[in-house]
Amino acid sequence: MSLAKQHLYTTRTEWTGNLGEGTAGYRAYSRDHGISAVAKPEIPGSSDPAFRGDATRWNPEDLLVASLSSCHMLWYLHLCSQAKIVVLAYRDDAVGTMVEDASGGGRFSHALLRPVATLAAGSDAKRARALHGEAHRLCFIANSVNFPVVIESTELVAD
Repeated sequence: MSLAKQHLYTTRTEWTGNLGEGTAGYRAYSRDHGISAVAKPEIPGSSDPAFRGDATRWNPEDLLVASLSSCHMLWYLHLCSQAKIVVLAYRDDAVGTMVEDASGGGRFSHALLRPVATLAAGSDAKRARALHGEAHRLCFIANSVNFPVVIESTELVAD
């Protein structure tokens, strides 16, 4: 019987939004915070502007959608490399939908990844498209969420 590999990820989230009164009132503090990990640049965080956050900073919802998109891309590039399909460029304009309930809580109802892969001339676009399904099956983040993640890919073959 083999043991499953485990990987540990350690981050620090530190609130920087005390404007002098702490959380004395809902409007008395900023939602600003920093997200960090050893040897990595800090990510400036806040809440979504709908929840009194700073629109110029990353919010947890942005980061969740970005994590889904990034994980999918990394698996896809790996699988294309293994299949000898040369990807020249890749972008994904991903979107996630969060539904807020009457109590103010909520959840993501779904996410849509829309990757566009530009492939080298002569590449098998049909096989490249199929690899999105395998990338989705292998993606650690997609396997960890409890809402559907839909992939609508486009494969372009360079001249």
